[in-house]
Amino acid sequence: MPRRLTITVPSLSLGGAEGVAAMMANHWAQAGDAVTLITLDSSETDTFQLSEAVQRYELAVMQDSKNLLQAVFNNRQRVRRLQEVIAASEPDVVISLTDRMNVLTLLATRKLNRPVLISERSDPRHHPIGRLWSYLRKKTYPRATALVVQTEGVADFCKQWMKGTPIEVIPNAVPTPRSPDIPVVTEQMVLSRPPSHIIYGMGRLSYEKGFDRLIDAFSNLAEKFPNWKLRILGEGPLRESLQATIDERGLQEQIELTGWVEDPELHLDQGALFVLPSRYEGFPNALLQAMSRGLACISFDCESGPADIAQEGLQVIIVHTKKFSKFSPSYQLALMMEAIMEDESFRKETAINSLQVTERFSTSRYFQAWDELIQTALSGKAN
Repeated sequence: MPRRLTITVPSLSLGGAEGVAAMMANHWAQAGDAVTLITLDSSETDTFQLSEAVQRYELAVMQDSKNLLQAVFNNRQRVRRLQEVIAASEPDVVISLTDRMNVLTLLATRKLNRPVLISERSDPRHHPIGRLWSYLRKKTYPRATALVVQTEGVADFCKQWMKGTPIEVIPNAVPTPRSPDIPVVTEQMVLSRPPSHIIYGMGRLSYEKGFDRLIDAFSNLAEKFPNWKLRILGEGPLRESLQATIDERGLQEQIELTGWVEDPELHLDQGALFVLPSRYEGFPNALLQAMSRGLACISFDCESGPADIAQEGLQVIIVHTKKFSKFSPSYQLALMMEAIMEDESFRKETAINSLQVTERFSTSRYFQAWDELIQTALSGKAN
């Protein structure tokens, strides 16, 4: 029997959580469920497309607040609109993604007698959301039917203040290409690629993603490797400052801020190396995507995410900054990048190993876990 699923997310613009929300909505709608997706933002900011089978509501209530009083008013309006639209969708289950959205959704559904599943997409041990939002999170999250996180470390952290709420660990899946004609990368395809001297980074251009550290590291190598280039895919609030750093160092010919691209796979397929320079992560879609395209991958030792992927037997090259704290993270990253840039055979070997990520973190496993959780919630067994 088709289920009625309502998904709430701030927007469908750029970010990993937004892409996951679109993927979930499209998958369940194509499977025959009645799916409603609600965003606080308008569809004008969309970069992820929805199937025509998905019922979309855009609330257009994402305006900035100038002071605390206005913030309280704006969020009351958001809760009221969410309450109206969620109720109108007549859901069997409500699913919310991202921290503040979870709080608003739980407030909006407090009188709705339906299961509400919430999902943390970052690492709450490191991702600041403000004192008031943190307070509201601790007050509202225990009302959820279940909380979904992406790593055991985050689950252990949340258990400290969610003692009566089930917490499920469901890692991200390798993102599915938007274009159906983009093939799955095979070992033979990796072996037959022509030599490349392109390093890729990918993600939101924001502080936590650490692209300033990647630019610093590459700057230390640019003179020694004049035929190598760094391309960073993504958009965000730090674009101007990152570009200013590139300009100041005279590296416009070697470092490019490519911007948001619709089919990142087509770019990644041209690369030799992928670097995740994040200060912290949830469970990085960008890293999964790069590994699935057959790239050797380097990451900093984020407390959540990359190490969890490496523990699955996959060859993520981790820069352990805590062990060598007398050196800056950028310097340590440059040393690791240099060693791998000089060793093409190692890059190929690592890239081939990386292809296993497609099986280890498949969409079928991802949705099996979610469907089991939804069934448990519908049967009233979550406890």
